[in-house]
Amino acid sequence: MSTPQLVVHHDKELMAQAAAARLITKIVDAQASRGQASVVLTGGRNGNGLLAALATAPARDAVDWARLDLWWGDERFVPEGDPERNVTQAREALLDSVPVDPKRVHAMPASDGPYGADVEAAAAAYAEELARAAGPENHGNVPAFDVLMLGVGPDTHVASLFPELPAVRETERTVVGVRGAPKPPPTRVTLTLPAIRAAREVWLLAAGEDKAQAAAIALSGAGEIQAPAAGARGRSRTLWLLDTAAASRLPRSLYPPASA
Repeated sequence: MSTPQLVVHHDKELMAQAAAARLITKIVDAQASRGQASVVLTGGRNGNGLLAALATAPARDAVDWARLDLWWGDERFVPEGDPERNVTQAREALLDSVPVDPKRVHAMPASDGPYGADVEAAAAAYAEELARAAGPENHGNVPAFDVLMLGVGPDTHVASLFPELPAVRETERTVVGVRGAPKPPPTRVTLTLPAIRAAREVWLLAAGEDKAQAAAIALSGAGEIQAPAAGARGRSRTLWLLDTAAASRLPRSLYPPASA
């Protein structure tokens, strides 16, 4: 796994704009080299802020949206169209305004979908969808995502992997159901750390003073069971994108003077 690198921006707006520009470049490069790209989206205020910035970015149209696969790192297990669902928020922030191929938008199952209230069956179905998309060149039963984005919670959770809960301890399955999450709604579907670590690049987004302690803990050598964000690493790159508030408790030595 790669060693974390940090980029610190002045505020959350600049962070979202810079991350959107960075993502456009990664997608365009992947499409130029392999004909397509694969990205895992995240929800939350920072993930949605990035998508909103991407929707208004001048270089947005450089992306061939028809050749882009979109996945999710986790989802709230609530009915289709519920405003709490990450995919609902993503559609509002970006997807409804760009020509994505609906067949390449891989939303996680909803609680009123074909698996009903069986969150484990929903998780298994998403794992099967990932496995079908994985090629022989990929690492395991998931595609080698070009970029996998994760928001970092104040408790260091990423996706719906919360400290000490069973999902963060999973070493075999790529997708699991979560019950009793400490943050509502309590029932969720999430990628596991093995699936996250299959990505070429993992980007962790953290903005705001309420994320400062989480960033400090995750980047201080904490274990992944106690601090799931510490275990989120990409195969070729792990990038922490922060604003100055979220980086305020980090030793200055951890991030380069050129950060802006």
